Amino acid sequence: MRVFGIDCGTECTGYGIVEWNDAQREPRLVSLGCGGIRLPKKEPLPYRLSLLYAELSALLAAHQPDAVAIEEVFYSVNAKSALKLGQVRGVALLAAANANLSVAEYAPLTIKSTVVGYGLAQKEQVQFMVTRLLQLDETPEPADAADALAIAICHVHTAQTLNLQRAGR
Repeated sequence: MRVFGIDCGTECTGYGIVEWNDAQREPRLVSLGCGGIRLPKKEPLPYRLSLLYAELSALLAAHQPDAVAIEEVFYSVNAKSALKLGQVRGVALLAAANANLSVAEYAPLTIKSTVVGYGLAQKEQVQFMVTRLLQLDETPEPADAADALAIAICHVHTAQTLNLQRAGR
């Protein structure tokens, strides 16, 4: 199973591709890449959203994931920031839909619980566990990329659990 995780942000949208490799003697999660899509602050919002769509579409085509995982909307005190983030999420959802990929959404608490074991974990703890789980030599940069990998890991674990539950019926 190959999952493309997306951590939406108005300045930088992180992405990470994780694959469950069970061909080896010891099955494990493998990172196939990650990064951040930085949007130029000085450009108008429609242009930035268009750039994001093009970048995500190209990445989805290049990596051919089985599914996309994205963080659910969280409630913000600042309505203007929440609206902008919603627009970025909409573009990410559109890119996935146009690539005919299923999308799973996870709450931040669920992602942190799955990856760290504690739903209120700090960003540094998530980065540390992502690095350990994927056996990476260094912490993914930018931090948004580590978050996107965490979202993808969450989906792989959730899908495996659901498959085991179905098999046990």
